[in-house]
Amino acid sequence: NPRSLLVATGALLAALSLARANGTSVDTAAAAAPAVLPIPAAAVPAAPAAASASGAATAPAADPLKTPPENIDGYLKLGFDRLGGYKFIAPPFDPAAASDPNAKPPASGEEQIPAVVKNWSGKKAIVTGYMMPTKMEKGLVTEFLLVKDPMMCCYGTVPNVNEWIIVRMKPGIQPLMDLPISFYGELKVGAMFDNNYLTGIYLLNGEKMGEVQN
Repeated sequence: NPRSLLVATGALLAALSLARANGTSVDTAAAAAPAVLPIPAAAVPAAPAAASASGAATAPAADPLKTPPENIDGYLKLGFDRLGGYKFIAPPFDPAAASDPNAKPPASGEEQIPAVVKNWSGKKAIVTGYMMPTKMEKGLVTEFLLVKDPMMCCYGTVPNVNEWIIVRMKPGIQPLMDLPISFYGELKVGAMFDNNYLTGIYLLNGEKMGEVQN
């Protein structure tokens, strides 16, 4: 079930992010999240080689949220340095509430999202990242997670909830998972839930795909 895959993937990422923030066992968090459907080995990108440390001192990076993003032909250029440039801890999941139709809605955690980020909701945006398909139709990817790092999930790097975007593309695109790709569309900012699982806080209703970056 493609929707189940999206829910499972988003919930697993959120659970791992919460575990990292709380200092609890990643294995315990992963066991509590829904099972993620297996991805064929051919679909998993090869792990990039680790960069060697230079040992050179670097100056502290400027806060990207304090400078306005570049506007390219009406689209805001939003990198993960901005989208993930603040701390976001996923609210805990309550299994009992998930099965109770009369339970209160789960905590969204949206109060952690800075006002400047919320103001991007409804705006046209360009975002570049790596594709993790969650829904396919007739061999084309129609829904996927866009992540900042190809090592996320596949190689144990735990992402924060604000380090992935749910992207919906109609009628669909060819799967390309080992190269950074830019996507254009309308950005929505806000907590998204499915069966009380937090699946993400960013949604991009895709309009077109940019050039593949080798």
